[in-house]
Amino acid sequence: MSDGRWPVFASLAGYRRDGIRPDVVAGITVWAVLVPEALAYAGIAGVDPVVGLYAAVPALVLYAAFGSSRQLVVGPMSATAALSAAIVAPIAAGDPGRYLALTTALALATGAVALAAGLARLGFVAAFISEPVLKGFIVGLALTILIGQVPALLGVAGGHGNFFAKTWAVLGDLGAVHGTTAALGGLSLAAVLLLRRLLPRVPGSLLVVLAGIAAATWLDLPDRGVEVVGHIDPGLPRPGLPAGLSLDDYLDLLGPAVGVVLIGFAEGLGAARTYAARTGDRIDPDRELAGLGTANLGAGLCAGMVVNGSLSKTAVNGAAGARSQVSGLVVAALAVLTLLLLTGLFENLPEATLAAVVIAAVLELIDLPALARLYRVWTRRLGALYGPAARVDFLAAIAALAGVLVFDTLPGLLIGIGVSVLLLLYRASRPHVAALTGHDGLWVDRARHPELPAPDDDTVVVRVEAGLFFANADWVADHIRALVTEHTRLVVLDAETSPFVDVTAAGVLARLATALAGDGVTLRLARDVGQARDVLRRLSEQGVRIPVYATVDEALAAELPGRRDDRPE
Repeated sequence: MSDGRWPVFASLAGYRRDGIRPDVVAGITVWAVLVPEALAYAGIAGVDPVVGLYAAVPALVLYAAFGSSRQLVVGPMSATAALSAAIVAPIAAGDPGRYLALTTALALATGAVALAAGLARLGFVAAFISEPVLKGFIVGLALTILIGQVPALLGVAGGHGNFFAKTWAVLGDLGAVHGTTAALGGLSLAAVLLLRRLLPRVPGSLLVVLAGIAAATWLDLPDRGVEVVGHIDPGLPRPGLPAGLSLDDYLDLLGPAVGVVLIGFAEGLGAARTYAARTGDRIDPDRELAGLGTANLGAGLCAGMVVNGSLSKTAVNGAAGARSQVSGLVVAALAVLTLLLLTGLFENLPEATLAAVVIAAVLELIDLPALARLYRVWTRRLGALYGPAARVDFLAAIAALAGVLVFDTLPGLLIGIGVSVLLLLYRASRPHVAALTGHDGLWVDRARHPELPAPDDDTVVVRVEAGLFFANADWVADHIRALVTEHTRLVVLDAETSPFVDVTAAGVLARLATALAGDGVTLRLARDVGQARDVLRRLSEQGVRIPVYATVDEALAAELPGRRDDRPE
């Protein structure tokens, strides 16, 4: 989109025949993972399992047409599926038919929002979701999904509400665990995890699903109280808008759809960039929004659910050798084949086995060591300078995690972003004002280099490790005044690490210079750079004058106007 054009199937440009075999192999491998996961994620969204396959087919084709990644796989995912359920359930008010229609309508609303954002070139918003916030959000979401699947794994009723309410309900139901279901679920989970560890290239999820189906069929598990998926309508969906909804219903979904887009875009863009970095490709965020939008519109028009880029399936795709979106088109073709001929095979799939597949998938996302690494990004000096805000990334991740566990998915993400921005603003408004020492052009923080001699008693050289603007100008001025003693005659502000100065900060510096001059102290600036130089020069034309020198040494060497001893008592 950066050149104003939307070339269709741009990822296939320059495609070569020697890429067909690895793309086909990758497509078959991804299909083996996508089918059971699509069925499972539809269950997370609260709709029939086949809805996940309905969504996958058009999403794969349309993303291949309009997306910018060669390896990204698009389809139903746990995060957006859980968010879909959280959005739709209160509106549906217990009506199953309306619930399904609203789930499909949410995909359409999500597609419209994402496509509009792509056309408006709003891909830059991804910069506001930091990696720590996304990490905390994903961990919290994975925990919520996990506890939501435990009832199906154990054969108990479970409960509703946030993570803690669901956990309490599961603990209260432990006395009613269905033995056969729990045994099947435990064996399925262990098998998926073992196959993943011992044979990572084998589609373990699909093998376990097939084994679960075989066990349910041969051992008559449904007659023993084991819940199975049940009837799945064969064939392809009839394209069109969901029935029974009004324009107001669509308008009500537009606001929540923004949250779905935010989450889906962040996860998909992260996966796309990860694999593009390995091949030297360029990912266009605006085009990614367009790909996400068209994929969701296609899913909604085909009776599907919300979709987004999948990190796990993209990893499978890349590991299998995919070179282009031909692999995604192969997955779409195999999914169509599944809908036409293989739906009956999955009707005897035990719910416990499906829950095991989901739990195994989300266990990888509970990355507690990553949170521990964020916590360890701290030093005693940072703690002294910024207090709790020194661990800004860790606190943002924990805020997102706690927000998801207590309030739900979208509020959790927004809480994490909000805390991250607030802590960033706090640190920006409290920059470190360093007293410097040095000579001959080399000036360093005195606190970090106590072995170096300090400047003369009548001189203070300081550096502000941030841009100067309205939120921190008074803080900086107060700290500079605190460094001035009764012997000080000259203060030099080294502006090399202050890339910008706004009008408010320039005014504060001018007032500081006037106040210091009243005490016989001269304020000078050295090494103004970039925007700071431009603003200061423009303001000097308007009468706000602060002497500016090319270097700190020049500022120190210039003659002072009068002497400290001449000041009036």
